[in-house]
Amino acid sequence: MSRIGKNPVDLPQGVTVSVSKSNLVTVKGPKGQLTQQVDPDMGIEIKDSEVQVTRPTDSKRHRSFHGLYRALIANMIEGVTNGYAHNLEVIGVGYRAENKGNLLILTLGYSHPIYFMVPEEVSVETVTAKGKNPIITLKSMDKQLIGQVAAKIRSLRKPEPYKGKGIRFEGETIRRKAGKTAAKK
Repeated sequence: MSRIGKNPVDLPQGVTVSVSKSNLVTVKGPKGQLTQQVDPDMGIEIKDSEVQVTRPTDSKRHRSFHGLYRALIANMIEGVTNGYAHNLEVIGVGYRAENKGNLLILTLGYSHPIYFMVPEEVSVETVTAKGKNPIITLKSMDKQLIGQVAAKIRSLRKPEPYKGKGIRFEGETIRRKAGKTAAKK
């Protein structure tokens, strides 16, 4: 049996979960509301402030969905309770980041600035301190959406292995390579 799927998801106070006949799971909490369509074969039971996901058979399809939907429901409950945040560092001489509302303006060494419109479900904030790299902070209750937006911003200028310039997640380590001069001996 799925190790993740068989674990119940605890419901914190102030969070309600409802399931429609078509297996549409709605989670409401202090930060907002999220919905997720669950496969009609999967069973979702709510009792004693816990959510339990069950599967009808041990077929490969049902086993794969079991852990998936349990994890998605757990992420939705965590999102409406605490929310998620991603920090991105912009590293490079002359690289800048600023925001005007949900419009992110990036200067990344190209001949033009990049204007990136962040979805309204995600809040963006930029911090630029003298002598430090600019930091882009993304906050949202939807884990999937915030991860997708952060990955898209990172893809605008991925960190390169020689000088380390680019956009990286805070705490991410980049494997550095030696340049041509290190090979001569």
